[in-house]
Amino acid sequence: MVYRYESDEDAFLEYPQPGSAPTGPATPTPPPAGPSPSRFPTPSLPPARGAGPAPDAARAPAPAPPAPTPGRPAPPPAPAPVPQPAPPVPQPVPAATARPTVPIPASPSFRATNVSELPRGRRVDRRGGGLWRTLIGGAAVLLLLSLTGLAVAALLDDRATTPPASAPTTPPGEADPNAPDRSDLDSRDTDQAALTTKELFPGKQLVITDGKPAYQVLKTQASTNCAVSATGEIADLLTRLGCNQVVRGTLRSPDGDHLLTAGLFNLTDLASAQRVRDRLRPLLDDRQGRFRGMAAGEDTEVVEKAAARVGWQVRGHYLAFCLVTRTDGERIPTDDATAREIMYDLIELHLNRGVLERRASGGTAGQPTDDPDDSAGQQGSDD
Repeated sequence: MVYRYESDEDAFLEYPQPGSAPTGPATPTPPPAGPSPSRFPTPSLPPARGAGPAPDAARAPAPAPPAPTPGRPAPPPAPAPVPQPAPPVPQPVPAATARPTVPIPASPSFRATNVSELPRGRRVDRRGGGLWRTLIGGAAVLLLLSLTGLAVAALLDDRATTPPASAPTTPPGEADPNAPDRSDLDSRDTDQAALTTKELFPGKQLVITDGKPAYQVLKTQASTNCAVSATGEIADLLTRLGCNQVVRGTLRSPDGDHLLTAGLFNLTDLASAQRVRDRLRPLLDDRQGRFRGMAAGEDTEVVEKAAARVGWQVRGHYLAFCLVTRTDGERIPTDDATAREIMYDLIELHLNRGVLERRASGGTAGQPTDDPDDSAGQQGSDD
């Protein structure tokens, strides 16, 4: 007995005849050879329009209908298999992190342009651009060199006008040889003008310092005989060393308690003035001479005879001197501050910084300035 199955799905065919085509579903196409597909999906591109079936499907023969079995109706023919597109050939992926590349269409806004197609005004001259860069660079170099030259010139000019730090400077109290309109006081050959009383004592009042009381000028004298201002060995020393002029004046101190005679001896040169200066103290200490005061009328005879404090100082070929006495004829002690101040006012401030400074016409002192007390002494009364 033979059972029949109405369902096509459960249909069973006995052994097919040799050479007959299989009646079952189409044999699946074996996977293509090659590397295994990537785990990451690869986008499938649809077949081009108008393209025919895949080559493999076109070459595959259509399955033949099964032969009819005796005593049984022939099964309905199996539906023809639908041609499937050939699967894309997977491309080898170099790394697990590789990503699919999607082609990017070229932008339609850019296209190659021939330079010759451009208008003449829009053409770019590469050589012209390089020439401009060269010209600008050369101008910058010339500007830098000119600025450097100006800086060097200013530095050289500053060095020419400013004395170097290593150059010896003029010590205080010495003459500056470069001073304009300068008169050299070191010799009578370069300072030939004679002294005058107007030069030393221009008025009846002598103001030494602004704001301080003035000295009263009682009498002045200019003489070519230096011995009238000294006695003994001092007078001989002055004459022997070439003193040819003395200008002096007698004054009363602002406090009225002191009388003084001060002036300048005009000697041959600086060396002769220094020799007189060095010999004065020994002669005064040995009482071998003294400076003479000059009386100026009644109540001033004491300046000629009383004991006095004496000071002197050299500048150039001049010897400045000042003797101070008390109006009452009393001896002045060596530590009397008023007598010291009077000698400083007359010798240093008036005769040196005033009279001789003007004579030097702007030059500084030609001889170091000594404190008058360093060249001062006591002379006794004229007995």
